[in-house]
Amino acid sequence: MADEPVTELLAASRGGDRGALERAFAAVYGELHRLAHRQRAKSRPGDTLSTTVLVHEAFLKLSQGAPVAVQDRQHFFALAARAMRQILVDAARARVADKRGGGATPVELLDGDLRTDAIAVDVVALDRALGRLESVDSHLARLVEGRFFAGLTDAELALALGRNERTVRRDWQRARAFLLRELQGSGA
Repeated sequence: MADEPVTELLAASRGGDRGALERAFAAVYGELHRLAHRQRAKSRPGDTLSTTVLVHEAFLKLSQGAPVAVQDRQHFFALAARAMRQILVDAARARVADKRGGGATPVELLDGDLRTDAIAVDVVALDRALGRLESVDSHLARLVEGRFFAGLTDAELALALGRNERTVRRDWQRARAFLLRELQGSGA
């Protein structure tokens, strides 16, 4: 679907049209479902959080509470990525709490679609590492959320973050190196 209709719906939502966010969500539902499916593919078989539930929970998280001024399509996907991250982390924490420390959920850090130097990590450990990255460089943390949780391309991230693609690729290398150090240091 073209950017204009979604961007127009998001502008209407900012203007007070309560149904516009729902219509924007419906317009990008397929894309969000694919992103959630990729996230689910990285998790442990037998997890009870389905792809559809993840997408719907992300929408609920975005639409409830204080209204969020979503600027454009990329901003919407960045917010959806953050919501999915929070949902996955909460589910993993609940699972770990239920099992008293056992059963950490493995996911993979991927370099785009290339699975070179992929490392299995616990989603809770990844969240902690992202929190540490956030305290050091919030821009790099947003980049990781967009790439890892929303599956945004370098071009989409460059547009969303106001950077050029070359800078995004360089920043991704820095962020990935930071996360790998943090995760290896935590034993994840």
